[in-house]
Amino acid sequence: MHRTFDEVNEKIKSGEAVVMTAEEFIALTKEKGVKAATVEVDVVTCATFGPMCSSGAFLNFGHSDPPMRMAEIWLNDVQAYGGLAAVDTYIGATQPSETQGMEYGGAHVIQDLIDGKKVRLRARSYGTACYPRREIDTYITLDDLNQAYLYNPRNAYQNYAAATNSTDTPIYTYMGILLPKMSNVTYSTSGELSPLLKDPDLRTIGVGTRIFLGGAIGYVAWEGTQCTLNRAEADDGVEWRAGATIAVVGNLREMNTRYIRAAVYEKYGISMFVGIGMAMPVLDEELAKQLAKGNDRLYTKVFDYGVPSRSRPDFGWFNYAQLRSGSIEINGNRIPTAPLSSLKIAREIAEKLRDMIIKGEFLLTEPVAKLPMEGKFKPLEIRGD
Repeated sequence: MHRTFDEVNEKIKSGEAVVMTAEEFIALTKEKGVKAATVEVDVVTCATFGPMCSSGAFLNFGHSDPPMRMAEIWLNDVQAYGGLAAVDTYIGATQPSETQGMEYGGAHVIQDLIDGKKVRLRARSYGTACYPRREIDTYITLDDLNQAYLYNPRNAYQNYAAATNSTDTPIYTYMGILLPKMSNVTYSTSGELSPLLKDPDLRTIGVGTRIFLGGAIGYVAWEGTQCTLNRAEADDGVEWRAGATIAVVGNLREMNTRYIRAAVYEKYGISMFVGIGMAMPVLDEELAKQLAKGNDRLYTKVFDYGVPSRSRPDFGWFNYAQLRSGSIEINGNRIPTAPLSSLKIAREIAEKLRDMIIKGEFLLTEPVAKLPMEGKFKPLEIRGD
């Protein structure tokens, strides 16, 4: 059988759509088989909630009197970008405070704005005939802004690699603290709930796809930076490397800090936990086979972060059932594993999105443009003059 987006949306509008989370759908396929589940279920919801450093927000402050072209901008002493139009800025999640260092940054400013807190705005300018004001120091809230929207250039990594450390000293990374002598392994993907793993060919995900973003309705805006879809061999056949990413956009005013939060990594820096949920129409049996893959059939590689090189060695493929068991075996040794992402919140988002669809509050959008299916993540080559 084959469904279309329009057919699925008509069933949602009429209250007849059968919607399940990815975990519920996997359980159904084990009970009834993929063919029967394809006929029975119209939509499957997926989600992830984890650190996504490539995040930030566009803000518009409005004009002061006299007006000012803000060339240097700070929000709670976190520098924001001043190279846009007069009173537009972009604040990046990982930018640290100039007074609090790595304990507070752009992600915290975004969280404070969503929570309705006052944020100090300081700006300087060189002054022009049409923008004569040279300095400003005031306080703003989210309600004072004309526009405030999240725009994250790289989110929802399809399948991020796991990390360990073979050296004799701990290292502090965006994968958390990696203990010496391979004493732990960390990973950051929600496995069988991970949206881009559930549709590896990106048949239902593209520009314009409606998503759950930080507690609000958002959209896929473009391919994410470093997006690539190269295949690689795993233990049970062809699987996908960490590769596909998406750029996402959504209204900051509608977000909830349960689903978007600042984070600090010891001796590394600031990040932002972002909650993303996606709803996939069960178009046909081929897509259903992908949606039916559980943690035991989804693999990632464990890399040695103790080697500071883009060609760092790996210790092979491990599936998410192994990683979620609490330990894996490498070179004859049992090594504890721990997730950086929250499975609890990912489940909550998938269930929330499922319920929104059942109530007719969330319709699916067919992509207006496909994301690229080819491409390689090219490294930066350092060259002389």
